[in-house]
Amino acid sequence: MKKKILIGIGAGAFVAICFGIFLLSGAGSTYYYSQIDNTKIEQTGSAGGVINFGGSMDYSYTLRCYDEDGNEKDITFGTSRELKEDAFIRLTVMPIRGVLEWVEVQYDELLTAVQKEYTAPQ
Repeated sequence: MKKKILIGIGAGAFVAICFGIFLLSGAGSTYYYSQIDNTKIEQTGSAGGVINFGGSMDYSYTLRCYDEDGNEKDITFGTSRELKEDAFIRLTVMPIRGVLEWVEVQYDELLTAVQKEYTAPQ
């Protein structure tokens, strides 16, 4: 009986460790693309507490984003500063963790399905 319990605990710990590694590695993430619209920004302030669970993310954007197939989705993410108006960005999004990072990209770097959603800059 003790042996079965120990095997069960060991298997559970192994599964938990594997799941933790999966979450931390960024595996299973998807790229979404968007264009910055500063009318969609919200300034987030301190809730007056000692601990800031949002980190140093003082701004929050909710933008319409497109995946590699051109499917749209509204995504909310935080930034530490106001981003450049009309800049194109690529968001790395993971199902459970949300937005892992954002990177500014050029229009030419957007996928063809995504370029159809935006007009090329002059």
